[in-house]
Amino acid sequence: MGFEQLLIFVVLLCAFIGLAIDLWSPDAILLTALAILTITGVLSLEQAFQGFANTTLIALASLYVVSTAMRESGALDRASAFILGQETRSIQRILLRLCPSVSLYSAFLNNTPVVAMGIPAIRQWALKKNIVVSKLLMPLSFAAILGGLCTLIGTSTNLITHGLLQSHGFEGLSFFELAWVGVPCAFVGLLYLVFISPMLTPSRQDIRYEEEQRRNLLVEIEVTEGADAIGKTIKEAGLDEFQAFYLSRINRKDLEIAPVPKEEKLRRGDHLLYAAKGGVAATVPKLVDYPGLQLVQQPPRSIEDDGKPERELHHVVVKEGSPLVGATVQEAKLLERFGAAVTGVRRRGERVEQPLGPFVLHAGDVLLLDTNRGFREAYENTKDFFLTSAAGGEATGEETSIEERRPGGKDLYVSVAVLVGIVTLVATGMVHIALAGILGVAILLSFNVIKAGEARKSVDWTVLIVIGAAIGLGKAMEVSGTAELIGQWMVDLTSVYGDRAVLAGIVIVTGLLTEVITNNGAVALMFPIALSVAETQGIEARGLFIAITLVASMSMITPIGYQTNLMVYGPGNYKFTDFFKVGFLLEITLWTLVIILVPIFWPM
Repeated sequence: MGFEQLLIFVVLLCAFIGLAIDLWSPDAILLTALAILTITGVLSLEQAFQGFANTTLIALASLYVVSTAMRESGALDRASAFILGQETRSIQRILLRLCPSVSLYSAFLNNTPVVAMGIPAIRQWALKKNIVVSKLLMPLSFAAILGGLCTLIGTSTNLITHGLLQSHGFEGLSFFELAWVGVPCAFVGLLYLVFISPMLTPSRQDIRYEEEQRRNLLVEIEVTEGADAIGKTIKEAGLDEFQAFYLSRINRKDLEIAPVPKEEKLRRGDHLLYAAKGGVAATVPKLVDYPGLQLVQQPPRSIEDDGKPERELHHVVVKEGSPLVGATVQEAKLLERFGAAVTGVRRRGERVEQPLGPFVLHAGDVLLLDTNRGFREAYENTKDFFLTSAAGGEATGEETSIEERRPGGKDLYVSVAVLVGIVTLVATGMVHIALAGILGVAILLSFNVIKAGEARKSVDWTVLIVIGAAIGLGKAMEVSGTAELIGQWMVDLTSVYGDRAVLAGIVIVTGLLTEVITNNGAVALMFPIALSVAETQGIEARGLFIAITLVASMSMITPIGYQTNLMVYGPGNYKFTDFFKVGFLLEITLWTLVIILVPIFWPM
């Protein structure tokens, strides 16, 4: 093993550890690894960043815009209403309608907006029908993953393989080429979700209910005229926590302060809102030692003239790669940036029972926000978090009609026509997918379905950076001989058992890798290894490429392995181990199908 190969192993190991412990965002970690390999001379500057010139990035960016147009035009809302509109109390019957429909949409749309729109729709519908939402949200995510296996545009990993094939002199993927294995995998997966997953998914209350119960435990104390605490900081007055309560926020006339800095000075008329530690308020706080503090009843939420509340409750999930990751709640300044007071945080299904100001946020954390009206409309496309609550919040459980939320009309028809046009052009081979995507975006802009600013915001730039950096790391493995070395190790371990065993080795390594890093990174790193294995063994490489493409998207045993899993993690009130419990058998079954079917359609 040479110096360059050893260096790549060390850099990749450090990158994997950084991704696993959530040290930085994935794009920052992979870009740093790429920079180290470039500075040390393993790659030239041109080689390092040639991944960012890949047409895959253009195609994927344009598809993000098309997906956003579908959502904003009301197409996904109407689809949700159609799927969930019937009366039923049988979980299997609900899943029988829900899962195949979600898979179908996900085959032609980016699965992130499909799931993002599905979460609040399902939660509201489940609340109204008195159905346990945790039985539906994990299948929602898994069904979206299954749909992405079936077409070229089903998920970004398919597009990455398409671009890598072309850059290495192979024929790119045809639009439905993956369907030969993807459709059987989706069919088996859907049967599993409908008939087996209801027995494995947990039955838990929606976090809305639990958070509302917690909010009922808030104690409100007013700082009256003449109070000793006036002019003192929270810390000096000793009011940051006391008697099994901690300070949640301060209401100061029209201003809310949350989280509350210990250096914040108290004023006359301040209302201090305290939450019980552990969620249990055994006794009402005694204020004998705090002259001028008065226990008051929490006032009801004010109602404007139109009968709608001035404030809304929303749940958001911190995105992977979000600027919020690694910041404390206080440093995040959500009140200043979004007009949102943080009144609760949940991690891994458990509510955080400590003062929130110094609490460090991680990807997947669920924040309960007390916001101004119109929060969803203003911040639905932010890079900071996924919104998993409906317009107007979810405090009342009342459903908002589709007509009130989305415009429909011309925008809906144009956005659907653009999607159909892109699929037709690419499926028939008339136009390259990147050009078809750009043309589709141009039409959407021309008909004013989406504005240029909205189009830019709709693109997940973090994903594009991860893809570009991962392709660069794959190139480093290729030019340094590291991919050939790893490929030889895999051949030595598996070749004695035949070509199918070699394929099984590729599948297992890809499956494990995608749980540690992103699915996009797994494909980019495994591509040169699969190519080396094929050359060493003298077998056709295309089947190996198809296998790593499909398996990289089958991340179902952890909530952090795939973006849609992360999105449903908090709203479904799941625990980390729930995904392994439900997804392990399904993932092993799908791996087995890939190993059996790939050599049939792409002989090795």
